[in-house]
Amino acid sequence: MYLIIVGAGDIGSQLIEIATQNNNDVVVIEKNQERAERASQEFDCLVLHDDATIIDTLEDAGIDRADALISTTDQDATNIMVCLLGQESEVPSIVSVVHNPEHMNVFRQIGVNVIENPQRLIAEYLYRAVKRPSIKDYMKVGDRAEVFEITVGSRAPIAGHTLAEAADEGVLDEGLLVVAIERDHEVITPRGNTTIESGDLVTVFSERGATPEVTDVFGHYEDHD
Repeated sequence: MYLIIVGAGDIGSQLIEIATQNNNDVVVIEKNQERAERASQEFDCLVLHDDATIIDTLEDAGIDRADALISTTDQDATNIMVCLLGQESEVPSIVSVVHNPEHMNVFRQIGVNVIENPQRLIAEYLYRAVKRPSIKDYMKVGDRAEVFEITVGSRAPIAGHTLAEAADEGVLDEGLLVVAIERDHEVITPRGNTTIESGDLVTVFSERGATPEVTDVFGHYEDHD
């Protein structure tokens, strides 16, 4: 893809690294001279030291052929202006970071895909790592549901049973679904006759989230503490 990334700060730099490593054509716009120079030295991409809220800058970046415009600055007003200019240029995909939750509706009204308050997301992730140490990774789905990864313990009620058996015996209720299994560095698509083994890293969807009662199913009773 041809990507224009606005901002080379903490968030933008991580995005630039990922985008360039995946062989995308990346143009970065950074108003701060020090950040622009650092990005130019660290990443294999074109870096413009300029103001992305000016249409001429976006045109210099090749916005007419961009597949996506991603705004990552720490100023919501800047991000909004960049997104509006992107819409005027009919960029197919426009994404922005939103720092103040009160501004969410503004971004949604102009039809922008948003990542809300990344600092809070990181804080919540760190808190979850302490509160639910058995959870390897997780993502919220709606208000309560979550998708998470967890390793099956040796004393797990589900260990040694097929998914069909676990459902019949009430170990897996209707709101709990195993959607993937990683075993010996291979990913297995689970079926009813798939047996869950101790040591499996399973990806789970839970309608009520990763509660202690849910993690009990996979043998992690420490989450009650």
